[in-house]
Amino acid sequence: MKWEISCLANNSCLDAESLTQLIHESIPLSEAMHFNIEVLADQSITVVAPLTPNINVHGTGFAGSLYSLAALSAWALTTHLINQAGLKADVVMASAEIRYRRPIQSEIRCQCECMPVVSLTFIKHLKRKGRARLSLMVELGDNADVVFSAAMVASHKA
Repeated sequence: MKWEISCLANNSCLDAESLTQLIHESIPLSEAMHFNIEVLADQSITVVAPLTPNINVHGTGFAGSLYSLAALSAWALTTHLINQAGLKADVVMASAEIRYRRPIQSEIRCQCECMPVVSLTFIKHLKRKGRARLSLMVELGDNADVVFSAAMVASHKA
């Protein structure tokens, strides 16, 4: 397993393992789904979960699990971007849309990336206005079998 670590200026680091643990503690369903952050880089995240606890009657990925894993991936990346900036904020999903293009028949892999200019603008707005919105896309499966888009909103905490 590869763990990429990102650190704040004050040497407070948030790595993939500690962010996964935070999510498991905060959202118990994530542990039952075996949500795991495999790679956490400065501007991207890769989340994996086995198919077995997330399976439907057809032997493929259950739509509700896929939606939940994608939502958690977007939340985790947003939280990570805020943490890297040395800020504290509450993060919620304001809206989301999902397209199930093909069934997922193996390990569930979620990929989410944010362009540096987009994350910089998001952080600037959060610092200046105390609130900011970030649009993210999460691709699930080997060939973007499922595509999830979400609007994440962060509100600065004192």
